[in-house]
Amino acid sequence: MEYEPLHFFDVEIRVQFSEPPAREKTPPCPAGFDWEGKHYQVTEKLAEWFDYTRRGRMARNMQPAHAAVAAGRGSLGVGRFYYRVQADTGQVFDIYYDRAPKDAGDRLGHWFLYRELRLLG
Repeated sequence: MEYEPLHFFDVEIRVQFSEPPAREKTPPCPAGFDWEGKHYQVTEKLAEWFDYTRRGRMARNMQPAHAAVAAGRGSLGVGRFYYRVQADTGQVFDIYYDRAPKDAGDRLGHWFLYRELRLLG
């Protein structure tokens, strides 16, 4: 199935899991999420992918040989885990977990609602 973007959001969301993730920095697809005061239950995970691109100042702080290895498996605080999900509303969303810490007091990453999609055709 092919989808096209309908709306772009890129806003932080709160997620829920059926069971707590075994590893906080590599979480599975959530069971649901809250956005703008509404709860969305994930009824199906349609796809998943990873992006270990180093962004901003993190893109310049590593030797090229080490950066090539990190691009394939990620490194501390770098990387995003994307999930394309269908919600109980019938809507399809791309959500992601960004492993980058905000600061020393906030070492965990954060979840974002990236975009809403619609089926082509």
